[in-house]
Amino acid sequence: MGKFSRDKGYRVENNLRKQILTHEKMECIRVPLSGGASIKGDLIFNKKGGEKWQAEVKARADGFKNIYKWLTDVEILILKADNKKALAVLDLDDLLTLIEEQK
Repeated sequence: MGKFSRDKGYRVENNLRKQILTHEKMECIRVPLSGGASIKGDLIFNKKGGEKWQAEVKARADGFKNIYKWLTDVEILILKADNKKALAVLDLDDLLTLIEEQK
């Protein structure tokens, strides 16, 4: 991986970590050497005292154009490929609010 890609990845991951931490009930760490050690993913976040969530971060200049378009008028986008599990895509702040509201 080139220096530009590595630096971009760090910036995006760090900005997302900061966004998660704006939610008072949330904790978040950036995984050092993402994916290179025994810990998988780029970020680990959780409601304070709650279950930990591992997140893999992908950033593309224009690579997710259709996903954003499909999410325009709905809260959750469900993606399903043949013979694969369904995936739910939603705004990060909405996900964090759902996690915070868990008992």
